[in-house]
Amino acid sequence: MVRQNPGSRGLGREVHLEIRSRVAGGESWRFVAREMDVSMETIRRVLRKAGPVPPRWKARAGNHLSLEQREEIRVGLEREESFRTIAKRLGCAPSTVSREVERNGGRAGYRAFRADNRAYAMARRPKPRKLVDSAALADEVNKGLRQRWSPEEIAGRLLVDFPDRPEMRVSPETIYQTLFLQAKGRLKTELVLNLRRGRVQRRPRQRTTVGSIGKMSAMVMISERPAEIEDRAVPGHWEGDLIIGANNASAVATIVERTSRYLLLVELVNGKTAEDVCDAVAAKIIELPVQLRRSLTWDQGTEMASHVRFTIATGVQVYFCDPHSPWQRGTNENTNGLLREYFPKGTDLSRFTQSDLDAVAHEINGRPRQTLGWMKPSEKFAELVALTA
Repeated sequence: MVRQNPGSRGLGREVHLEIRSRVAGGESWRFVAREMDVSMETIRRVLRKAGPVPPRWKARAGNHLSLEQREEIRVGLEREESFRTIAKRLGCAPSTVSREVERNGGRAGYRAFRADNRAYAMARRPKPRKLVDSAALADEVNKGLRQRWSPEEIAGRLLVDFPDRPEMRVSPETIYQTLFLQAKGRLKTELVLNLRRGRVQRRPRQRTTVGSIGKMSAMVMISERPAEIEDRAVPGHWEGDLIIGANNASAVATIVERTSRYLLLVELVNGKTAEDVCDAVAAKIIELPVQLRRSLTWDQGTEMASHVRFTIATGVQVYFCDPHSPWQRGTNENTNGLLREYFPKGTDLSRFTQSDLDAVAHEINGRPRQTLGWMKPSEKFAELVALTA
């Protein structure tokens, strides 16, 4: 067995070959990393550099049903035995037998040889990708990507737009794999840049650090919010924050309604001082129907230091999150992540007019959301406005 210092990058050719050989032989990355005393990152780097492992026919795995076991299932079904009885004789779980029968014609139509052929065919790799074989489905996915929708949003919205067409279904993972694995060269660059992060390969999540924030006077903390805000049952409760431009010199206020995820963007023409933010956000909030302006949750940034004046002007109570707790206004945090597709870090935000911001908000409000049953925020918000009219 070859041993290698986990921190070393000087892997020899023999180590590279052994890693690829083990993975090609069906061993998991984690097992190979442990056996060869290298990191998972090393395994990933070696395989990425050398190219994907060639597809191969695999022997039947020990935990998969054999043809003889499938024949036992067929005989048991003819005897009208229960799945539990058949499973006990085979030494497997009842759910294994149940799923096997259900996906192969049911009790009346189950045939051992046909089921075994189907299982073998399903195990073959590589499989043709759905987006390559279906032009109509690929067109719908590309349309969503051009609108900056995520693969999950695209997949969810297809269920709404094509409820009676099962061929128009695709999983988010299939979209990702098609983009990352099949597209090549310029095409891959164009497609991947339509994704939210604009990356050409996947990267693990990383933690970020949060700086300290000063204390403001007369704050009403998030722990004092009414229960109706927590469960999103009553519309009109908003979350807000700023996205900051290049050199910390410009900003845009973002306000998101908790129930519908509807977004408002506010131009800060005069700057991002507490008074400027208070006046600009108050002017935008007052445009809403009275029933849809109940509360605003903000972090402890000093841009909301004039919160008392804001509440007097709008009648909207401001609640503040705990320090270093951005998840307490997660709806707004998620939306700000979407906005970075339009306003990457380092962008001078002062060059965007209110009309420009309204156009961006309109596009984001037109994205289907899983939390809304794949409705669009604009659709949900219109529904709420009609209910409160």
